[in-house]
Parts: sequence; structure tokens; C-alpha cells
Amino acid sequence: MPFNIQKIRNDFPILSRKVNGYPLVYLDNAATSQKPQQVIDSIVDYYSNYNANIHRGVHTLSQEATDAYEGARQKIQTHFNAKEAYEIIFTAGTTHGINLVANGFSEILKKGDEIIVSAMEHHSNIVPWQMLCEKTGAILKVIPMNKEGVLIFSEYEKLLSEKTKLVFVNHISNALGTINPIAEIIEKARQVGAAVLVDGAQSCSHVKPDLQKLDVDFYVTSAHKMCGPTGVGILYMKEEWGNKLPPYQGGGEMIAEVTFEKTTYAGLPHKFEAGTPNICGVIAFGAAIDYLNAIGFEEIEKYENELLKYATQKLLEIEGLKIYGTGPEKTSVVSFNIEGIHPYDIGTIVDKLGIAVRTGHHCAQPIMDFYKIPGTVRASFAFYNTLEEVDALVNAVKKAKMMLS
Repeated sequence: MPFNIQKIRNDFPILSRKVNGYPLVYLDNAATSQKPQQVIDSIVDYYSNYNANIHRGVHTLSQEATDAYEGARQKIQTHFNAKEAYEIIFTAGTTHGINLVANGFSEILKKGDEIIVSAMEHHSNIVPWQMLCEKTGAILKVIPMNKEGVLIFSEYEKLLSEKTKLVFVNHISNALGTINPIAEIIEKARQVGAAVLVDGAQSCSHVKPDLQKLDVDFYVTSAHKMCGPTGVGILYMKEEWGNKLPPYQGGGEMIAEVTFEKTTYAGLPHKFEAGTPNICGVIAFGAAIDYLNAIGFEEIEKYENELLKYATQKLLEIEGLKIYGTGPEKTSVVSFNIEGIHPYDIGTIVDKLGIAVRTGHHCAQPIMDFYKIPGTVRASFAFYNTLEEVDALVNAVKKAKMMLS
């Protein structure tokens, strides 16, 4: 479809509401995106017309639900260009996917092995690996970043060795908006035989990763960042790893045969999908994928870059305002502070004017420690935001500064 911002905004019911008497300006998209009517309708349709449990049911409703559920898996396989549909494992979200992989590697790593994480990770891509190191005796190493919020690639190369077993890095930083050079990171890891996990929670609403081209081992993301529902996400896992790693949970669906003497496990993807899944969420995730592709990711990326450029320019006109994350490769996130003012106070005032931003460390406390700040104000833009909303943000921040100075 042609990129028509007003038509797109009309698809999102929540954008027409008011907050504190002002039109809602929603700029917290890095935390979660809003949902178009098409996705909402898919949820209502499932519960209204064919709600049933999936797989093995012979009745009509079960077959319809199974077809819709597995159809969504195939849509997601195509979207991300996974080689096989069974390499797409449905999870409760990005954090769940990361923990699933960490659990599997607890059976593989041994004392003295090394794993590498970047300095700009979300806590969900730090804590599970720390727990894994405590459990196995493996050593966690960190790729440092510079003041621009860009990973120092030469230092990453120095960390790699024959002891490196796994590298994990986010595709895009949730706190800074930095786009990391994951293709190059993966290529270097391959040279020492290390596997790579990429946290795509912040990237998949902005870009369309080609998983086969990247040759990544694991890629995780969440539907709710992509105009889909909360409580569902995917773990892409190369088939060779899917056959190697043990199950994360035991229960129904993930088994081939159960006796009291021995249980054998199902093949991919069911081996890692124990229990009744979020059927409705998966179907709605498929609807969200359809919606985003109908707009087109090239159009989305182009428009969001315009928003980023305009917002950066206008905010920097405010005296005393500093932006964190100023690298050349960046997506539509602006994290900033005003000298002498706590970010929480700014966020509270702009909320009174109907503007939703996020304040704090954004579950990336090591980044804030690096800059020696308590947190930032983060404005994160989506393709349904407008230049007029950027102006509203800038005016609100100016008012907050005047009130708090």
C-alpha cells in the first residue's frame, strides 16, 4: 500500500484517545507498540468463532485453530527467511527464548569456556548468561562501547578465541537506538567456531532480518514490539542446534511417547513447545506480520528515519539537552537528559500534557553506569507517529525545563 500516514493512524484505535485532556502522543514504542484494528479483529475472531485447542483434535474447531496457528508459523518463517518452518519456535517472548537457549547450553558448557556479551544489552540478555556461568563455571566477557554508544569492534576481535563458545548481542540497543553490525559479529564468531544469539526485540519493528543470509544460530524477538499481542514471541533456532539442545520444559506436546520407564521427545518445533501455547497470540502475531508487510519495511524505515532526524534536530535546540547514543547507524530512538534535571521529573510533566515517554535505565543499567547517569528520558518513534507529535514533545520538554529549572 502507499505510505499514507493518516490512513495508517486510523488503523490504531488508541491513537484517537486523550490523556489528561490532551491528544495522546505515544512515544514509548520501544517498550511496546500499539495494535492496529486488523490485529485486534484477529483476536476477537479466534475467540468468537473457532476457539479450540490445537494439534491432534479431530473436530472442526480444533482443525481450524491448528491451521491458523501453523499458518502463522509459516508466515513468520517466510518473513524472517528461516530455512524451515520448524526452526521457528513459539515462546512467551524474547526473555523466554533467551532463557531457553541458556538452559540448553548449561548441558554443553564446561568450566573455563568463554561466552561474550556486549556492553549495551538489555538485562534479559545479561542475567540468564550470568546464571549460566555460575552454574557451569564458564567465563563471561564483555564487548566495550565508546561514548557515542557504538561497540568497539577491535576489542570484540581481541576477546574471541578457541575458548569462545557463544556470542550474544542485540541487533538494536533499546536504550540508545544503536544498530549493531551483527553480520560482521557473526562472521568473526564463525572463525573461532562460536555460536551466535541475536536479541532482535528492538529491531524487528524497524527492519526485516534475513536469517539465512545472516547465518545466525539463534534469533529471538517479541510480537508486542511488532504491533502484535503481548505474551508471545519466537526463537529461531537452526535445526542442528534444535537437535542438539535438550528440552527446556517437560509436559504435553513436546513428547513422542511416554511410559513410566522412559519418555522420548518430539521433533522440532514441538520439542521446545510444552503445554498449550498462546494460540490466539500466535495467530494475531501472524496478522501483525501481514499488516507490517502490507505497509512495507523499506517505507517504514525511510519514514522513521525522517522522524529520528527531525526529533534529534529539534531536541538539540534546547539548551542543556544531551542525547545519548549518537552513532552513525541508529534507529528511531532518542534518549536524552537535561542538565540538572532528573529524567523522571521530565517524564512526569510531559505525561500531564498527554505525551507518553519512558524514563529510567530501560533495563540497561550497565549503559547508565557507563555514562554515570541515573537514567534517561527515552522517546521512541514508530511509523504511525508524526512530525507534529515530535513538535508536541519538544514543546512539552521545553515547558518541563522551564518548570523544573
